[in-house]
Amino acid sequence: MEIPVIDFSELSGEKRSETMALLHEACEKWGFFQIESHGIDKQLMERVKQLVNQHYEVNMKKTFYESDIAKSFKDQGNTTNIDWESTFFVWHRPSSNINELTDLSEDLRKTMEDYIDQLIKLAEKLSELMCENLGLDKSCIKETFSGENGPSVGTKVAKYPRCPNPELVRGLREHTDAGGIILLLQDDQVPGLQFYKDGRWVEIPPSKNNTIFVNTGDQLEILSNGRYKSCLHRVMADENGSRLSIATFYNPAGDATISPAPKLLYPNHFRFQDYLKLYATTKFADKGPRFECMKEMANGQQSLPA
Repeated sequence: MEIPVIDFSELSGEKRSETMALLHEACEKWGFFQIESHGIDKQLMERVKQLVNQHYEVNMKKTFYESDIAKSFKDQGNTTNIDWESTFFVWHRPSSNINELTDLSEDLRKTMEDYIDQLIKLAEKLSELMCENLGLDKSCIKETFSGENGPSVGTKVAKYPRCPNPELVRGLREHTDAGGIILLLQDDQVPGLQFYKDGRWVEIPPSKNNTIFVNTGDQLEILSNGRYKSCLHRVMADENGSRLSIATFYNPAGDATISPAPKLLYPNHFRFQDYLKLYATTKFADKGPRFECMKEMANGQQSLPA
């Protein structure tokens, strides 16, 4: 199964409409895709991965294997409610906590912030493209996600350590993401990420050439009135490799109010006889304008044509 790949370099050329259609299909039918030519400095991306791996080896690896999670697994206890992962979380917007994470090196903190500055621009561009495909104002997602101080942005940094018995535990159990747009910088060697599509699990290969892997979360499904789906996914444990995952969440602020975009709602609360009256004069026309007319009628903005 070929995972959709969106080449952002083609958005400004002759293939723009084709690329936009591919993005729309990926959001509607898949809920996940990869982005090439995204404009983020690839040397910066490599540096982020290098520094995170160094931090794990020095500060997290020993602690993980001495943790209750590893011990419960070793004792062959219940492994159905644990995740075989070692993580930390960084908030970036509306305010950052990265300087409070004092065990992170200054180099890692600075490099992470530089990377996130570029990644947020990509997330906002992607949100505008999604809005365009949905027929919404280009700022709709950003404005909906914004509380008093704008959308919320945070990064979950995870390592999935080598596991002696990967058949007994998940790296991360099956779930959908609660938020909006998730942008993943992942390992280029070790696999493990899987998404559920059409009744089976699809393996997501390691990201070569620092492509960005994207999936859509629950709030985008709600905002799009179900057009764009959040997709079930998981991470498999591995006995041979230690997988890296740097997942950045472009989410609604905690005080943002989420609801389907009104333009994407079907008409409702109308009398069928009113619909039939409109249908009699528009039967052989496209149904879209008819639905819009019924929505406006229900909202008191329009009356039936005489």
